[in-house]
Amino acid sequence: MVTVEKKMFKGKMQWLFVLFLLGVASIYAQQDAQYTQYMYNTVSVNPAYAGSRGHLSIAGLYRNQWLGLDGAPETQTLNVHTPVGYRGVGLGLSIVNDKIGPTSETYFDVDFSYTIQTSDEGKLSFGLKASAHMLDIRYSELDEYEVDPQLRSQQDIQNKFSPNIGAGVYYHTDKFYAGISAPRMLETTHFDSSSASTAKEQMNLYLITGYVWDLNPSLKFKPTLLTKTVQGAPLQVDLSANFMLNEKFIGGVAYRWDAAFSGLMGFMLSDQFMIGLAYDREISELGAATFNDGSFEIILRYDFIRNIGNMKSPRFF
Repeated sequence: MVTVEKKMFKGKMQWLFVLFLLGVASIYAQQDAQYTQYMYNTVSVNPAYAGSRGHLSIAGLYRNQWLGLDGAPETQTLNVHTPVGYRGVGLGLSIVNDKIGPTSETYFDVDFSYTIQTSDEGKLSFGLKASAHMLDIRYSELDEYEVDPQLRSQQDIQNKFSPNIGAGVYYHTDKFYAGISAPRMLETTHFDSSSASTAKEQMNLYLITGYVWDLNPSLKFKPTLLTKTVQGAPLQVDLSANFMLNEKFIGGVAYRWDAAFSGLMGFMLSDQFMIGLAYDREISELGAATFNDGSFEIILRYDFIRNIGNMKSPRFF
């Protein structure tokens, strides 16, 4: 009986996301892709971070959310950014692909930043983001499910294009960082008013901050905070605490307010190459009902560092 109920629940949950995104009624808030390892993926949410590492940096992230639940979110990101010349300019390129059920969204982002030196250690960066958004919706996959006939009868949407812009501010020293950003500032209506439903993507506002303490010569401690707010959705708050041992091993925990607990670990395979892993366990009703096996995330980052011998230590953010 439990197995049958679980299968029925999975079938319903598969399209809960579809109905939420496509909407039997209008949707006024669509969340951006979320990341547990946001502290290593800052350029995806704040264009002012571009070039702030002081060298060419490339990172790829994969997230599989709510393992075992058909149609659950799946996200891939690839970003590269670098300072340009000696005038404080940074440039970045990002690709973000987010899939939920029969819907797929891909963002192609170009980031520009300009940095000014505010003190011997402090740097303040201003950033702009230009985005091309491509939307796919496969209505044909709804044929076998009991959904609104108006949705099933619609033609599949392929590569529907919409532009967007974003902006951000980012301040950092060798130990502290803080930034505020809105990576998607334009409200985008994904469906015509004559359609069965409308979906509007509203501006998400991010605040990110963190600090690195040297507890002793071989151990660092870094607490971080990310908040995300959008009209029509609850405030999202992510807290994390990470430790770095001997500049090589990273371990920590994270908490997404009223949503999930997470375990994080990472390895500096060299001064240039880092791998990070995260596993989330839901504490909401979705997780308590054991209808999914948590969420998994992996990130790979490579820094093209010059003159490694003169570098103090790998930066912890």
